[in-house]
Amino acid sequence: MKHDLVVFVPGFLGSRLRRDGRDIWDEYGNALLGSGPSAPALAELALPPGLGDELPDERFRLVADELLTVPDSMPGLLSCMGYPDIRASLGDPVEGQYVPFPYDWRLSHRLVADQLNARVQRELARWCEQVDRHYPGRPDDPKVILVCHSTGGLVGRHYLECSGGRETARALVTLGTPQQGLAQAVRLLTGHAVGDDEDLGADARMLNEVLRDFALTLPSVAQLLPVYDAVRVKGKSRLRTVADSRYPVPDLPTAVVEEAVSFHRRFQAAREAHRHTDTDGRLPYQVYCVGSTAFPTVRTIGLSSDGSRLVMKSDDNFLAPGDGTVPRESAVAEWAVQDESAMLWTDHRNGDMASAAAVGETLAAVRKGDPAGGMLAGDEQITLYVPDVAPASKPFEASVVGASLRERNVRAFMWRVGRPVRQPVVFTATTPDLFRAELEVGPGRWVVEAVAEGPNRADRKVVTLFAP
Repeated sequence: MKHDLVVFVPGFLGSRLRRDGRDIWDEYGNALLGSGPSAPALAELALPPGLGDELPDERFRLVADELLTVPDSMPGLLSCMGYPDIRASLGDPVEGQYVPFPYDWRLSHRLVADQLNARVQRELARWCEQVDRHYPGRPDDPKVILVCHSTGGLVGRHYLECSGGRETARALVTLGTPQQGLAQAVRLLTGHAVGDDEDLGADARMLNEVLRDFALTLPSVAQLLPVYDAVRVKGKSRLRTVADSRYPVPDLPTAVVEEAVSFHRRFQAAREAHRHTDTDGRLPYQVYCVGSTAFPTVRTIGLSSDGSRLVMKSDDNFLAPGDGTVPRESAVAEWAVQDESAMLWTDHRNGDMASAAAVGETLAAVRKGDPAGGMLAGDEQITLYVPDVAPASKPFEASVVGASLRERNVRAFMWRVGRPVRQPVVFTATTPDLFRAELEVGPGRWVVEAVAEGPNRADRKVVTLFAP
């Protein structure tokens, strides 16, 4: 309702992590892409092994003091376009009514859910003392509307069902949340984050090893492993889970798999326990689940016929509709919605979903108690294709696909993350619905954006380029 406290929970990478005023991820993430990537580049970000749901010792702690406002990415896992206008997207709550919740995205989602619980209790008590000044005719006492982007939805749902938050919640809104995990997490944790080493060379192999060693220290990444049937063994008709003992995924530690399974099972057990005591099994809060099916998304991991190695060559069997990060089936909150007809589908990528205008309209409707609608997507969307990761030593291809592009004044730009200067990108029309360009820039994280008119549509991606 309009008088409720609005709490925003960002996703992975969505909070600045600092030590002594330094932005540690930005500093070391850029160093990682320089010449000769090495483990020391991420030493200040790594956590001690076996941390689980605990806080690390002081020497490993970082301060999450604000939301990310510019694009960023974890090579081979996911991107976040930042939240520069998130308060406006939430309907511009009055002073004191909006609470951003930056947190250390390296830590266990269970631990962060407990931290969220403590923060919400303080903020809701404060807001209850102030609410009469702004909403004197309110129908009831304020509760909490929890808006969660990407992996923040895993924190939000755990807070509600496992950390005592369900009694104070009015609604949970998830935006591109991987409810059942991400296939990319398997690639990252097995040393294949940036693709096939044979194609990308020795520098890609070195970068993959550094990213794997770093990611294996992060409880949050282990909890992103897919729990749906995500493994395709060559020559076998049945898909399997990463926990299938007959075909264990090579180089994926058993303890990491067990942590992922335990994380989801604990949530499911809490939900089932509450279902038996809820009136007619219904949740005491509303759930609005927003996803996308507009982009090809890695859904499946391939294994060789004997299960001894990952198959990394591009194959349509590995892809499914999704938001570019979360496949459709993982975006559906089966624990809360009866079927997919209750989903809200948009045509935006995962990293952009919290800033999309259509999603903002949905959030405004939720605050007013109005129906949120069932479809936010349009048929005129354009799709930008660029690699997630590529070597900076040679050109890479970018393409834009969309209906009647030749008549829609297609424009494109690219810029280095954190720098305001935009470079125009010249696309050549290959067909009426396809434009192509060849790009070459230096190492770093770059944003490529394409815009078309009639009607106005845009798509953008973060491209990570590493030095040879």
